[in-house]
Amino acid sequence: MNLNSQIQSCIQLCWKCRHECQETLYQYCLEKGEEHVEQAHVKLMTDCIQACQTAADFMTRGSALHAHECAACAEICEACAESCEAMEDERMKRCAVICRECAQSCREMGMLRKAA
Repeated sequence: MNLNSQIQSCIQLCWKCRHECQETLYQYCLEKGEEHVEQAHVKLMTDCIQACQTAADFMTRGSALHAHECAACAEICEACAESCEAMEDERMKRCAVICRECAQSCREMGMLRKAA
């Protein structure tokens, strides 16, 4: 996979993760209540939504600093995945899988910084 297609794939995964987290948070967690609306979890999901959007924006505009943003996004997505997975709930596990896919792709983008 060449660099351009790798970046395009990462952008798509960021948007997919952003969408899944946003929909899960607002259409599922807030309705479900209990542990799904604990402050730390809601903040992580919100951070993930924002980090994915920001990373996608950096890559879309060809920012020379996109690798830095992607490295941060990978950490945030991984933390969000752990929080979602801890709920022992199928919807949350689905969200965790997408967060981990995005984290892996962003981690690869972040490594480009080290290789450069």
